[in-house]
Amino acid sequence: MGEMIDARGLSCPQPVIMTTGVMRKVQKGQLVILVDTETSKENVIRATAGEGWELKDVTEEGGAYRITVVKE
Repeated sequence: MGEMIDARGLSCPQPVIMTTGVMRKVQKGQLVILVDTETSKENVIRATAGEGWELKDVTEEGGAYRITVVKE
């Protein structure tokens, strides 16, 4: 499944900082990022795209967003 980043309860830019740190550490594979605000969702999607990760899926689950990105 890859790495999971649980950034629920954190306000921006913390979810983006957590996500970019893990992206740079793993460099490829699959990441699942959990956030709980629309702003965090959009910022994380933008940050992952900027690092060359492909958005695979975004789902809303119980007031939170589950963002799945991959990089080969």
